[in-house]
Amino acid sequence: MASPATVAASAVAGYITTPDEIPAEPALFSAKAQTTAVEAKVKTALSDVPTKVEGRVWVIRQDDIDTDMIFHNRYLAITDIKEMGQYTFDNLKGYEDFAKKAQAGDIVITTKNFGAGSSRQQAVDCFKALGVQCIIAESYGAIYERNAINAALPILTYEEGMLEELELKTGDMISVDFTSGDLTNLTSGKSTIINKFYDAQLQIYKNGGLL
Repeated sequence: MASPATVAASAVAGYITTPDEIPAEPALFSAKAQTTAVEAKVKTALSDVPTKVEGRVWVIRQDDIDTDMIFHNRYLAITDIKEMGQYTFDNLKGYEDFAKKAQAGDIVITTKNFGAGSSRQQAVDCFKALGVQCIIAESYGAIYERNAINAALPILTYEEGMLEELELKTGDMISVDFTSGDLTNLTSGKSTIINKFYDAQLQIYKNGGLL
């Protein structure tokens, strides 16, 4: 606690002093080189995130997969992202064992309105916990789309008919370029163009998330 005059004098001096003993020159502060180096290292690491990935694909031909199917509400008390992966698709019929079979680097392709329903962040983070590289769908629930982009989970959209065009099936290897939209079924050799990242999405992704 101090008077306004004492606080102002101390701010100029850079140490606790009184208005009668303000130094002739104000204190100058500069960032330490070590801090700058750390910040530069973090910035470089974030800019190096991949914008083209390859992985094994899961093709799930089901519309309206909601957040309760992705991450059931009985697990909502879980807040540690490391524990979320094991419950991914636990409530989606036919894919209850997805988390046990999924591998880091896998890619999920599904159809319309993926992630409809509640705003639970776990429905995004569970895929990150498993190491899923990206999700591709015809469309997304609006809240899910925003949550995924903000969390730097790569999501993209495609036009109807793409699955048939590429003869895609679960287990195929594919490559996806987030910046050009190039998608290739490496198993069949067939390629197409899907909707690429828009500018703000790419920036958030490279920054490691919105926050």
